[in-house]
Amino acid sequence: MLEWLRMGDRAKTYHRWQFGLHLCRFGVTVAYLILLLATGIAVELRERLAVWSLLPWLQLGVAVCFLGAGHQLLTAPLSWLQGFWLPRRFGLLHQTFTGWFWDRLKSGLIGGALALAAVEIVYGLLRVTPFWWLWAAAIFFAGSALLTRLVPTWIIPLFYRLTPLDDPSLRDRLLGLARRASVPVVGVWVADQSRKSKTANAALAGLGRTRRILLFDTLLRSFSAEEVESVLAHELGHHVHKDIWRGLGLQGALTLVTFLVTDGLLRLGGEWLDLDGPADLAGLPLFGLILVGLGLVAMPLGNGFSRWIERQADDFALAVTGNPSAFVEAMERLADLNLAERRPSRLKEFFFHSHPSIDRRIDRARRWNPNATLGGVIP
Repeated sequence: MLEWLRMGDRAKTYHRWQFGLHLCRFGVTVAYLILLLATGIAVELRERLAVWSLLPWLQLGVAVCFLGAGHQLLTAPLSWLQGFWLPRRFGLLHQTFTGWFWDRLKSGLIGGALALAAVEIVYGLLRVTPFWWLWAAAIFFAGSALLTRLVPTWIIPLFYRLTPLDDPSLRDRLLGLARRASVPVVGVWVADQSRKSKTANAALAGLGRTRRILLFDTLLRSFSAEEVESVLAHELGHHVHKDIWRGLGLQGALTLVTFLVTDGLLRLGGEWLDLDGPADLAGLPLFGLILVGLGLVAMPLGNGFSRWIERQADDFALAVTGNPSAFVEAMERLADLNLAERRPSRLKEFFFHSHPSIDRRIDRARRWNPNATLGGVIP
């Protein structure tokens, strides 16, 4: 009991630090964008780029890279604290700084390239049609679906060494579970998470012919076969319920509404700042501020939807395995390995958590009704 309390105290302290660092990062981002507008730096950058090149898309690309690099430099200490120093301090991470930095660089280059492409699309549409928000939302929806399909074969191998599961008994058991759930997969693969961290997880990644089971090697080392099966059953529940498409649909709807509201605010703010229309490069910081503000408004809705489908996936896992004790043990081990915040306040969970807290998931599993249908509601 004392050991659990010590673990709970460590988790609370860890998440309190992480939350504080997130708030600092948010504050730095907002202050940076406001500073670019208030000091005239954004206007000066636009004027210099107009002299340097007559190509709008090239001017935009350079502006995005310049402003993005400035933001990265300002937030680099916070990124180091959040992603490296703090997880190592609490025993979650044992990756070297070089390895961590290399992963950060790869993810930054991928994220930066996607962000640059997104901004080019938005501003290209802003220049040619007042309905840019509709076309941009449609393009982003298609892009998100494509990325979901490409992640297992193109993105994940950039960060992990993937090898086929060499335990035939467990492999057959997991593939049999997938068949019972009517979810076709191309195989079971193991990611070398232990090279970086002690955290554990499993996933069912991809769509159609790229869908495969991914297990962290840390999961295999610490969990029994029944517990691994429970974790995977939860992931299978997402595919049975078509949660990827439901999530893409919600994301698409939120993107559409966000861009529509952004259109009005961008035109209104552009007049107030004396910009040359909504596609003016000097309005890039304004565009960022609007997206940050609307993202905060949409966050509780997106997280609420996510917690709802996570509860449904838990119900599916309990029903398809019929083994609530294995599910509870798996949640306990995940909480320990991942240093989870077991029971945050209702307010914090409402705004910031995409999953129900571990303790609430465990309580729900202990009250599981074996007569409930797959994905049904526990009374």
